[in-house]
Amino acid sequence: MNNKKIMVCDDDQGILDVLQMLLETEDFTVITEIESPNVIDQIKSKNPDLLLLDLWMPILSGDQVLKKIRQTEDIKDLPVIVLSASVDGSDIAADAGADAFVAKPFDMDDLIIKIKGLLKADHALH
Repeated sequence: MNNKKIMVCDDDQGILDVLQMLLETEDFTVITEIESPNVIDQIKSKNPDLLLLDLWMPILSGDQVLKKIRQTEDIKDLPVIVLSASVDGSDIAADAGADAFVAKPFDMDDLIIKIKGLLKADHALH
């Protein structure tokens, strides 16, 4: 389970910093990206095991990014957890193809459980 790579995309540097710190204490390698248009290229070059994706971002919203991921053959099966403070975020996330949804402000234990659950499920497929 150790050394799994998690990419975090959020337009809030504070959230990126907190998530990076917390995920690194769980022995994950963390890649952060603040610019949503860069996410697809970053996924292809860094090859993360899972993506944490904010829903509401400037330029490309999280659901737009996620739809692109699901339409891109070599990365379409990447597990994605969408983060959002939006009331209808879980519906938007599900429609876009998210594997899980976590409401902001998030409960770190809940988030870690979802991450580990998806990584185990993904690992079982390979």
